[in-house]
Amino acid sequence: VAQAALLRAAHTARLRQLPRAVSAALSVVTLLRAARAGDPSYRTADLVTALAELLGSAHRVGTATGAELAAVRGRARRPYSPDGSLRLYGLFTEPVVTGSGHGGARTWVATPDGRLCTVGDVAPGGVGRALGVADRTVRLGDTALTHRELGRAGLAVAGATVSPDGRLGAGKGVKAVTARGAAWTEPPLAALWETPPAEQAARALRSVSRYAEPDGGGSDLLFLDVELLGAVRESGGACLLARCDGGSLVRLTVADDDPALAHRDNLMLLATAPGTRLRIIGRLVPAQHPRLTLLACSHPTGEGTVDLGFDRLRRADLPDPGAPVHTAPPQPGGPGAESPLHLLERRVEQTVPAGRAALGLLGDVTAEARRLRHGGLPTAAGLLTALCASAAQRERDLFGRLLPADTDGFATHWLAAARYSAAVAESLCAAAWAPSPGTLTGSPTDAATTSRLAGTGSRR
Repeated sequence: VAQAALLRAAHTARLRQLPRAVSAALSVVTLLRAARAGDPSYRTADLVTALAELLGSAHRVGTATGAELAAVRGRARRPYSPDGSLRLYGLFTEPVVTGSGHGGARTWVATPDGRLCTVGDVAPGGVGRALGVADRTVRLGDTALTHRELGRAGLAVAGATVSPDGRLGAGKGVKAVTARGAAWTEPPLAALWETPPAEQAARALRSVSRYAEPDGGGSDLLFLDVELLGAVRESGGACLLARCDGGSLVRLTVADDDPALAHRDNLMLLATAPGTRLRIIGRLVPAQHPRLTLLACSHPTGEGTVDLGFDRLRRADLPDPGAPVHTAPPQPGGPGAESPLHLLERRVEQTVPAGRAALGLLGDVTAEARRLRHGGLPTAAGLLTALCASAAQRERDLFGRLLPADTDGFATHWLAAARYSAAVAESLCAAAWAPSPGTLTGSPTDAATTSRLAGTGSRR
């Protein structure tokens, strides 16, 4: 019943020319089907994000005007705008494997002023296609470079077209020829590593925000100089601990666990070389401690670079080929390690699979609200109390019969709680990357996140 209602809503939104709402509704349906089918890739947090995006779009479309209305409507097709002539320098190539069965490769390039662009080739085919596409010619102009070659070379492009998220168009008017590339230690690429990690994390966080605008642009990549410390055991497996310039400890994880790709094997090999200094490129993982998925790094010998999804390191490439995996000592948590935010996040996520009725049966949540207040999150405490009260509220008529539940009011409370918890989580992530970690107080966090909520149009 829920899927049928969502599909009808998507059809209505398509007729009203609301492509963003259509995409959100279809995402919710896809995730619901994955949950019911027991798909191992399903995550409740993804369904929460998709549902909040759908409710937020539906709420804002009735009151938005001008540029905000255009953003709420969204775009049915990705726009490409002319960008003249571009000189591009290859950075690296990564495999792309999606849960929908698509596969391919994406090559990242940079302009002389540090702007990042991508050249991709993704189509149905899975991981097998991703491995094959890496050695195919790039679909851009008349160049004969493959994706892996472009990641270490350069291009001169005339008549370039670029989308808001940095994708390069491959139209008939685009001309491209091979040009000299640049090493990561040479200009203009070396400038990417000169930005402080905290500033890079703040920029990437705006890009990977759960509720970022679709055409917001920006990149989620970080460019760091690190010293490897060893492996760290986690509940989901092992990751690599490194210390970046400035002293921050960063956890490096695999981008894809598929055994056909080289990510996992390369990470375990690097864990046997503590003390090695590398220049790395990673994708930000929002967490309450600095965390990246490792995509590319300089070669341990100092010559060239390694695309960690395609290139396989050998033990002979390491300083001590016979060394075992080194386990790093346990490290203290970041500024958000003791945050009680999970109390609100748990109730927000619990509502999605269990429904309003299950949340209404919780009874008194005073103890959880007290913990949130003591943790410096009074707004979270108020949202949790209001959410549970709205779930349990059922009024009766003069004859004692139950009246229909206030579903709109409950949806508003749930949406506010979901958006607030996401905003606080992002604030904790940004604080974890700060050069001088400190304890977050209630007032700054609540003030920042409340102001961000006000911009979403969510009512409490």
